[in-house]
Amino acid sequence: MLALGNTGPTRDLPLPNPEASDLPQHIAIIMDGNRRWAGARGLPKAAGHAVGARRVRAIVQACGERGIGHLTLFAFSTENWRRPLEEVRGLMRLLTLYLQKEIGDLNAQGVRLRVIGDTSKFDNRIQALIRDAVAATAHNRSITLNLALNYGGRWDILQAMKAWQAEHPALDASALDESALEPYLQLADGPAPDLMVRTGGESRMSNFLLWQMAYTELYFTDLLWPEFTPAELDKAIAWYARRDRRFGGESTLRSALDGQASA
Repeated sequence: MLALGNTGPTRDLPLPNPEASDLPQHIAIIMDGNRRWAGARGLPKAAGHAVGARRVRAIVQACGERGIGHLTLFAFSTENWRRPLEEVRGLMRLLTLYLQKEIGDLNAQGVRLRVIGDTSKFDNRIQALIRDAVAATAHNRSITLNLALNYGGRWDILQAMKAWQAEHPALDASALDESALEPYLQLADGPAPDLMVRTGGESRMSNFLLWQMAYTELYFTDLLWPEFTPAELDKAIAWYARRDRRFGGESTLRSALDGQASA
């Protein structure tokens, strides 16, 4: 398998020793490829989405076992409403089932569920299930699972600006800076993603966490989401561990090498 990051291809690498390298605090995943996985097997699209939903359980558990504190999954975007009506209805049924059936398992794993996005667009039943699921897992501390539902990065920035303006009606936009806006963004109370994984062979952001991923390491794989196993997650983490995260400053890798040379 060939994994692509933002510096080009890199061959499969072994999982790094967590004691010898920093793990990402926050992984974000664009779960792409359910429909193509089903189509390649002559199955209806709904079957691909169902298998993809089951894959979520394994990846959430794997992240918890590896000490990843935050996982954000792009489950339904603002653009997904454009899909065929029957497919959208199927996704809503699947979301309803997930919110009903998975809470016990999430609690058993110590998972705190959060939902980001404009949930007001969902029907009353789904909105109630979201509120109940979030409340039922609010006490958990092992890992925070953020489900992005009816979420878009542009929407996020726009709603944050509107919220800021509503709380500061006497001020105009000239008073607004990054630090003032950030508390109104989704995920404001958690760390920005360190690593973004996109399955399905596409190499684009698709309007996902545009503000929050300004310095996120981007990992793309041709594997379809139903094929993305915990072992593949380990490969993404291994790739991340070898990245030089400068944030516009000096190379951390160079500093480490200089320290070894002088030791």
